[in-house]
Amino acid sequence: MSQQGDRPATTDDWWGRLYDESARDTGPAGTPDDTIDDRFDSAADTFGGGDDVPSTRTYGHAVDAIAVDDDEDDAGDDEDEGVGPASRPPAWWESRGGRPVTRSPAPTPEPAPEQSVPTPAPVAPAPLTPRPRAPWEPPTAAFDPTEPAADPTSPPAPAPAAPRDPRATDPRPPAPPPPPPAPAPAARISHVGDSPPTYEAEPTALPAADAEELDQLVADTVLDGARYGTYTLRAASLRGDSARYRGEPRRDALLTARFGAGPGALVLVAVATGARATEGAHLSAADACRWIGGAVGRSHSRLAEDIRAGRRGDLKSGLHRLTDRTYGKLRARAAELGRDPEEYTASLRCLLLSADPDCRTRVFFGVGGGGLFRLRDGAWQDLEPLVPEPSEIRGAPVVGYGSVPTGAHAATEQTPDGDRLTMDLEITKAPGPLVEEPVPPPPEPFRFRASVARPGDTLLLTSVGLAEPLRGVPALGDELAARWADGEPPGLATYLADVGLRAKGYADDRTAVGVWEA
Repeated sequence: MSQQGDRPATTDDWWGRLYDESARDTGPAGTPDDTIDDRFDSAADTFGGGDDVPSTRTYGHAVDAIAVDDDEDDAGDDEDEGVGPASRPPAWWESRGGRPVTRSPAPTPEPAPEQSVPTPAPVAPAPLTPRPRAPWEPPTAAFDPTEPAADPTSPPAPAPAAPRDPRATDPRPPAPPPPPPAPAPAARISHVGDSPPTYEAEPTALPAADAEELDQLVADTVLDGARYGTYTLRAASLRGDSARYRGEPRRDALLTARFGAGPGALVLVAVATGARATEGAHLSAADACRWIGGAVGRSHSRLAEDIRAGRRGDLKSGLHRLTDRTYGKLRARAAELGRDPEEYTASLRCLLLSADPDCRTRVFFGVGGGGLFRLRDGAWQDLEPLVPEPSEIRGAPVVGYGSVPTGAHAATEQTPDGDRLTMDLEITKAPGPLVEEPVPPPPEPFRFRASVARPGDTLLLTSVGLAEPLRGVPALGDELAARWADGEPPGLATYLADVGLRAKGYADDRTAVGVWEA
C-alpha cells in the first residue's frame, strides 16, 4: 500500500514506485534541517546515552579519535582555514562535539615488559548426548552408574618417562656379556691314515644271482640292536670295499637271537667268517651261525642259570661240546657237497648275555680268528684269550710206544743197581706205513673267556676284517675311543658309520658287536 493508503493497481506498478530512482529514500522529514546526526542523537537520548556517550570514535586501527572542545576546534579552524589539511564532517556514529584527527605516523611502540600469562584451568567439556546407534554398528557397553566418574579437576596422568640416555651414569653394574656360541661339532672323518683307501666307500657291483637259489643271497649290510638289563646292544655287518668293487657276496654272517623271556632270557650274538678264496664261503658262515644258534637255544635254560651262578667250568666244557657239534655238521655238509672240510668251514665267535639286570657276566667263546676288545676309561684293552701256537702243543708219549715206564712196572725192569733189563732178540721190525699226502694242520683251539663288566665299559666283538686294522692302525682305535668316550650308546645309523670307518690297506668284510654298559 502507498503512504496514503491507496491500493496499487498492479504488482509491477508497486515495484516501480518502490525502486524508482526519483523517489526519495526516506519519508518526509519533520523539520527542514532533519539530518542523520539528529536522528542518531535522538536514538541515543532515547536509550539513555545522552551526553554520557563517549565522544571518541575509532576507524579500525588507522584513525585515533580524540575529543576536543568546540571553542578550541573553532579557533583552530579560523587560524588554519585554507592552510592545514582538509577536515571531514563528523560521521553519524560519532558523538557531537568530537572530531577525529587526521592520520599521523604512529610512534614506534616500546616493548612491553614480559608478563607471565596465567595458564587457564582446563575446562571440562560439556557432556555429549550420544546419538542413536545405526543398525549396522555393534552395540556399545552399557553405562554403569555405580562407576565413579572422572574428576575434571584432578591432574592429568603423568606423561611416560623419557628414554634414559645410555651415556648417563648407571649405579647398577653392567650386565655380563652373553656367552659365546658353542663351537660347531667337527665333521666326522670317513677314513684314517695319510691317504684315502683305494676303493670307493659305497657299493659298486652286486653279487651274481641264480634264479633257482635266490635264498642263498645275502644283503650288503645288516644292522641290529636291542636293550636288556643294564646293557645296550649294537650289531652291524657290512661288505668290504674289495667285495663291493668286485661284486662278491659278503663272507661275514651275523646272528642275533633271544631265547626265553624275563630275567631268565639269554641273548646270543654269533659272528662267522667263511674261508677266504673259496666258493660258497658265505654259505658256510651262515650254516655255522645257524647251527650254533640252534644248539644254544636248546640248552638256553641251563646256560642262563650257569651264567648267573658264575659256573665258569661248566660253561667252558658245555660250550666246547656245542661248538664241536657245530663243526662236525660243517664237515658233514662239506662231504655232502663233495668238498674238502678245509674249504667249507668258517671261524666262529659268539657272545652270551643274560637279560637279568643283576647279572653283569659276559661270556665269550668260539674258534678262529677275530678280536675281543674292551673300552674302559678311554683306553682299549685286548681281551683275546691267549692260544699257543700249534707247533708248541706237545703231549706226553703214549705208554707202550717209547715212553719212559713209571711206577711198579718200571721197578721190575731195573736191577738193584739201577740198570734196565733189556734183551736184543734181533727181530727185524716191519717198516711203517708210507704217508704220501701232507699232514693236515691241527684244528683251531677253542677260545673261552668270562668277564664281569663295570658301569661305563664298552665290549667289542669283531671279525677279522675289523680286528686287524684295530691292532695295526692305532689311529682307528683312537678315533673310535673318542667317539664313544661319553659312554652313551650311539644310534644304529651312527654305529654303522663308526664301524665303517676305513683305513688304507684293509678292505675285508667287517662285523662288529658292541655292548654298552649303563
